[in-house]
Amino acid sequence: MSKLKRVFTYAFLGGAAFVSIFPFLWMVVSATNKSVDVTKGRLLPGSHFLDNFRKLAESTDLWTSLWNSAKISVLTTILAIVIASLAGYGFEIYRSRAKDIVFSILLLSMMIPFAALMIPLYRMFANISGSLPAIGIDTMASVMLPTITTAFLIFFFRQNSKMFPKDMVEAGRIDGLSELGIFFKIFMPTMKTTYAAAGIITFMSSWNNYLWPLIVLQSPEQKTIPLLISNLGSGYSPDYGLIMLAIVIATLPTALVFFLMQKHFVAGMMGSVK
Repeated sequence: MSKLKRVFTYAFLGGAAFVSIFPFLWMVVSATNKSVDVTKGRLLPGSHFLDNFRKLAESTDLWTSLWNSAKISVLTTILAIVIASLAGYGFEIYRSRAKDIVFSILLLSMMIPFAALMIPLYRMFANISGSLPAIGIDTMASVMLPTITTAFLIFFFRQNSKMFPKDMVEAGRIDGLSELGIFFKIFMPTMKTTYAAAGIITFMSSWNNYLWPLIVLQSPEQKTIPLLISNLGSGYSPDYGLIMLAIVIATLPTALVFFLMQKHFVAGMMGSVK
């Protein structure tokens, strides 16, 4: 009976794994085929990968879009984890009734959908463009500023800060460290798994961000990779082989970051709920 149960368990897990992996495999295979082969549902690798890559590189701003996405994602990730961790650390270490009320209001902001904020945000950046064009419409700053930190990320760091030994704060104060010195020299090295998990979440979210960049970025040289893929699919007769190759290229950075930091990600996520 136990062997039969094990067979069913592995069969179910194998089926679930296949269903999860199949879309990615089909995407990679389609990147090697012509558009007509993709529409026919061909499941075998073709010989048009280099042709698709050459057309993608020559007919689009592929490298510019990748560079724009990389700059926005890396800068957003660095700024977000530093600012959110400072906020989460402060909310947990320096407890007061007023701070708890502010934190509760911050959590309530998570209930507001981003679609309700788009028009006010756009109007704000449009007004800023006249006096501060460096952070106005059609700039990297206009994409990063609304997403530099979120209520979720602050909540995530506060929950993880509950596991930080408070005795280390007192020890740092006795040794003469400033409050910022305690944060940067003790808290950050101790909570590196939390930073890894937060960094992965923020990087993937920023890299895949589509709606807000679509609204605020207007010139072709500022477009990110999700916008490039959207433009490829909006033509009268889209080349699906080209689109699949662009999607594969856009997927590789996030997949690489996740697999390289997978252990730290799991440890950081588990720490947030203990």
